[in-house]
Amino acid sequence: MLIYAIITITLALVFYTIGVWSEKIQGELKKWHLVMFYIGLVFDTTGTTLMSQIATGGSLLSFHGITGLLAILLMLFHAIWATVVLVRNDEKAKANFNKLSIIVWLIWLIPFISGAVFGMSR
Repeated sequence: MLIYAIITITLALVFYTIGVWSEKIQGELKKWHLVMFYIGLVFDTTGTTLMSQIATGGSLLSFHGITGLLAILLMLFHAIWATVVLVRNDEKAKANFNKLSIIVWLIWLIPFISGAVFGMSR
């Protein structure tokens, strides 16, 4: 099960990063970016669920647990807000959306990196 967890978490990184940075480079939120956000969220939630089933002695109240939960909630908020922006078709909001995306992506990296470091140190 560990290999599936690693693969899904890595796919979350790939899809979410593609969505965030392509939006930044293209300078405007587009529908396909939204698809990448949701795919990243699904893979992250799946990978996190698998990792939590494997983990022994871990706690949601640890640094990794708190930042991981925060990251998933922020990814969910980010994807929902992107949906709202696209539905409203607000050109200014679509052009400025990448600021939120970069912040959420940077916060998301914290539990991703801490999980990798913690996993390798065991």
